[in-house]
Amino acid sequence: MSPVSSPDGPPSAARAANSSADGPATKAADEPAAKAADEPATKASGEPATKASGTAATSTGDGPPRPRPPAESSSPAKGHGPAEAAERATRDMAAQFEDEKPGRVLSGPAALLLGTVALAVGALALWQVFRPLAQGSKYYLIIFLAGVLPLVFLAYPADLPRWARLRRPRRRDDDAHRADQTDRADDTDDADPADDADHTERTGSTRPTVVDWLLVALTVAACLYPVLPITIGTGGGGYNAFLDRQGLLAPTDLVLGTVLLLLLLEACRRTTGWILPAVCLLFLGYGYYGGLLPQSWPVAHAGLDFSQLVDAFYNSDSGFYGTPLDVAASYIVLFTIYGAVLELSGAGRFFVDLSAAAFRRSRTAAGRTAVASGFLLGTVSGSGAATTVSIGAVTWPLLRRAGYPPERAGGMLAAAGVGAILSPPTLGAAAFIIAEYLGVSYLAVLGWATVPTVLYYLGILLSVEIDARRSGVRPVVLDVGSPWRLLGRFGYHFASLIAIIVFLAVGVSATRAVVFAIILTAALSWLDRTHRLTPARLATALVTGVRGVLAVTAVCAAAGIITATTTKTGLGPQAAALLIGGAQAATSDPTLVLVLTALLAAVALSLLGLAVPVTASFVIGWVIVGPALLDLGVAAPAAAMFVFYFAVLSEVSPPTALAAVAAAAVTGGRLVPTMWQTLRYALPAYLTPIAFVITPTGLGLLGIGGVGRIAVAAVVTALSVAVLAVAAGGWLPGVGPAGAPERVLGALGGVTLLWLEPVPVALGAALAAVAATGVFLRRRSADRSSPHPVEERL
Repeated sequence: MSPVSSPDGPPSAARAANSSADGPATKAADEPAAKAADEPATKASGEPATKASGTAATSTGDGPPRPRPPAESSSPAKGHGPAEAAERATRDMAAQFEDEKPGRVLSGPAALLLGTVALAVGALALWQVFRPLAQGSKYYLIIFLAGVLPLVFLAYPADLPRWARLRRPRRRDDDAHRADQTDRADDTDDADPADDADHTERTGSTRPTVVDWLLVALTVAACLYPVLPITIGTGGGGYNAFLDRQGLLAPTDLVLGTVLLLLLLEACRRTTGWILPAVCLLFLGYGYYGGLLPQSWPVAHAGLDFSQLVDAFYNSDSGFYGTPLDVAASYIVLFTIYGAVLELSGAGRFFVDLSAAAFRRSRTAAGRTAVASGFLLGTVSGSGAATTVSIGAVTWPLLRRAGYPPERAGGMLAAAGVGAILSPPTLGAAAFIIAEYLGVSYLAVLGWATVPTVLYYLGILLSVEIDARRSGVRPVVLDVGSPWRLLGRFGYHFASLIAIIVFLAVGVSATRAVVFAIILTAALSWLDRTHRLTPARLATALVTGVRGVLAVTAVCAAAGIITATTTKTGLGPQAAALLIGGAQAATSDPTLVLVLTALLAAVALSLLGLAVPVTASFVIGWVIVGPALLDLGVAAPAAAMFVFYFAVLSEVSPPTALAAVAAAAVTGGRLVPTMWQTLRYALPAYLTPIAFVITPTGLGLLGIGGVGRIAVAAVVTALSVAVLAVAAGGWLPGVGPAGAPERVLGALGGVTLLWLEPVPVALGAALAAVAATGVFLRRRSADRSSPHPVEERL
């Protein structure tokens, strides 16, 4: 998504920022100095914090290393203009935030191999939609994993501590690589070769090592073993023979199953860090040693030996090749390809420019543009952090010119970007797992997500308006064209999004609907000569889509360790009984037990989400928390969406908050304050999911029930979100600042309104009214005591 308009494209919001009549924003002493609007963000010291693209990292004093683009992509490539370079730079920077950890920038044979295999996997995924493999879906999953998992070891470095790395002999091509990096740095004003050296030290290598290639070969062997028609001792013999040994594995099966288990743990470590592998090992240990626990303990079980565990992982439908991997191979890969196709067609830039044009005459145009861009880009992206980077690359110059501090702007961008995981029609990966677990159509899940998504962005938009008045940000003149002219010229980008909904509504499967949308997008791209999807660009989209699913595939396959262990040991019902028992220890009232269980579940899911990615967080939460909510009579859709939303909100929760890390990389703001600002913007969304489960009326928020229930639930919850936004922001629009007593009353009223029953709703509304009255009286008192009336600053 280019922040600069091409000759044939829509006017760019970034260019509009440059042409603003306003001068640079006045900043506090700890804020970065204002630069030209099209320059990278700056650190507090005034030095560049980010460059154009890449995967290196810099450190700040108050948080973990912040990803920083390397110098090799900082300047436009030869033969390309600044628009193409900026577009490529934004894509590269967004790509590094698709997962918890950045990947390598490959070149040479490794890049060629990865591209070729990824292209083949993408083609196979498309073929499977219309001509499924005759051997069945599990056979396809085995082939898919064999194609994708080896690429993880090429695309992601080991990133081991220095003491744990193998010393690699210095080679002549290393010197050539460093010389090439120095030459590139000489052509770039803001490049720092030392940073690239730091990145090489941190990752151990910028290219795959010998160990990586050995892991690739071992992964291919372990993944393809079940389908290879080769007899190895008492094992092997092909796919049918492998299935026939379910429950009674041969020694070869046991060895290769163990190898694949270890490889999956290492793949997860490379892509997401140490926490998820540790959680998987914890479940593995529970399965093996749980039989040694006192049998009077609720979580004790009969015990499983190691061969039984490997059989459950390697040769059952609930292990590596279970529902999570099925979702990744059947749905997620297709939607990531669709997102790549739509991005290459110019849709991302159009959505941002349309947002800027729609609010160009608004006093809070900069903030509204950021929020609207997050919502529109979220409809085609399932990654919160990557969406944050995409909207930040264009809207951060606008926010800076309006006077937003980097931390506050970063919080706004991160909160808006996380909505990508919640926004139909392209939800996060966990949404597809919900459809599979509950046995419903993906269209039903989209329906459940619609009202909560609107409420989520309503809360952020209200917070933006409150901040504008409380902080005195300045209006920004956006020199962009009419939104109607933009829609008339480039509105066809909405066609594929609408087509997905229409296809789903008439009964077309989700997989076929997204493939038809890809075809439609490719055809319509020829209406814009600068973004035509030629065969070469389509191949690029396939490779990009498959590379975007590498980490989630490793996570989904490793999630099979958790689901298989839970199924074998019966941990789900036992954990549910413990959760409910904890609530019942405090009260015997059934309603209060449900409320306490929901609160305990929310805390548990929030803490879990701090450690593992969204998909794994949902899977673990569903097998542990889901049964407890279902046992208390909560409807399955409400329980599933409750778990889903709290898993998603981990991306804005300190101290990890991946979306906030991405936003800080764009704005150059301090990391920890950016995280807290993100939490403040998204605060109403933390509480709204509780309304799903504590009353039957809460189902109306999911679009379940009659029109009356849906309307009542939506209106009352919208009021709750508004009151909570005022309480968090400390300002009542149209009146003035709110004091501590009014904010406390407002917070209590907003929370009470989430209990969608007549008496709590009336009480919550009364508390909100008292708080608003207090703000009004405070304003009148200030007007009387001051010769100059207090006015809302903007």
